[in-house]
Amino acid sequence: MKSPFDLNQQNTKIESKIVVALERISEAFRVLLWSESKENSLSPIQIQILIFLLFHSEEKCKVSYLSEEFNMTKATISDSIRVLLKKELVQKFSNPSDTRSYIIGLTNQGKQIAEKSANFTLNIEQPLSSLPENQKKDILAGLLKVIYQLNKAGVITIQRMCFTCSYYQNENNEHFCKLLQSKLASKELRIDCPEHEFKS
Repeated sequence: MKSPFDLNQQNTKIESKIVVALERISEAFRVLLWSESKENSLSPIQIQILIFLLFHSEEKCKVSYLSEEFNMTKATISDSIRVLLKKELVQKFSNPSDTRSYIIGLTNQGKQIAEKSANFTLNIEQPLSSLPENQKKDILAGLLKVIYQLNKAGVITIQRMCFTCSYYQNENNEHFCKLLQSKLASKELRIDCPEHEFKS
């Protein structure tokens, strides 16, 4: 099988063009994240942890969950947390349901950095806003399917998206949420849902 980076294959196979296009977008993501992290004298993963803590519930703000979320070892996440504690950007809270682990929360300074840094992808979002609505829906639908397949293949781990949720149903190609008791349009499908329950 030839590589999508082989120009002969890339220029004749649409899947290869899409892979390379996604790689370019991921490069833009990395550049913007590096820029944000340098501005705050933090590493990219430390910035990502602060942003995650800002927007997610306490039960997800633990080292074990963060290591699965970011596909990293617990030791790597623990190292990042140690730096953030030293810089007084996060604090530890006891976990009433498990005395062996602790909950990580933002300090006021950590919250300020997280709120500012959460907009680092603005330069990626702006070109998308100029696309026609139907094109945006098609891109979202395609990306959701790719993410779901990568999750099923074990390439990426935790996904709090509709397709992996016990509340989600698809009948006759129509999306339905049993929790909301409502049909969902393609643009209403979620990638990160706070009410997500993994399928058993």
